[in-house]
Amino acid sequence: MDPREKHPGKLFVLSGPSGAGKGTICKKLLEETEKLELSVSMTTRSPRHGEVEGISYFFTEKEEFEEHIRCGNLLEHAQVYGNYYGTPKAPVLKKLAAGIDVILEIDMQGALKVKESYPDGVFIFILPPSMSELRKRLTGRGTETAEAIELRLGETLKELSYIEKYDYCVVNGVLEEAVARVKAIVVAEHSKVAFTAEELIASYKEEA
Repeated sequence: MDPREKHPGKLFVLSGPSGAGKGTICKKLLEETEKLELSVSMTTRSPRHGEVEGISYFFTEKEEFEEHIRCGNLLEHAQVYGNYYGTPKAPVLKKLAAGIDVILEIDMQGALKVKESYPDGVFIFILPPSMSELRKRLTGRGTETAEAIELRLGETLKELSYIEKYDYCVVNGVLEEAVARVKAIVVAEHSKVAFTAEELIASYKEEA
């Protein structure tokens, strides 16, 4: 048996500026990586075009979200641009215990809270290749006003100072290259000596 199968899964946390391409990278990873599942977040914001309840997010009202906070049902939660976002705790822990890797695509506030409550997570910061490209991506969405875009760009400059709190940084200039880098991180994290050494040695002794 592969010694890795005896271990719980790993939690991979992706965050970065709005428009950096986190969602697209996560989608490709889920299509191309075995034993990796997405944690669906909960939010009080309105659904965007094409988003599906229970797949894109769990959409809920402010009062219900605050009840989850009071009951301790969230792995993390944060308020961003006037809306609540959070990660339901039970589904994540259940998957990790079953040996399934979980990927969280969350904002930076949420990521830093997860780092406090689950320091064994692997934290990856996704960046656009430039501020001009980020402006182009946000404008191309057609979902926000010029004022909202300027607000997001200003927040991005503040967020850059938190890169050092992450384990890895991946620049998303060419999507295929960014996805390959994140996949390499997943493989590398499962190859760490501390993660498998004792089990590997034991298995080799059994065969000797």
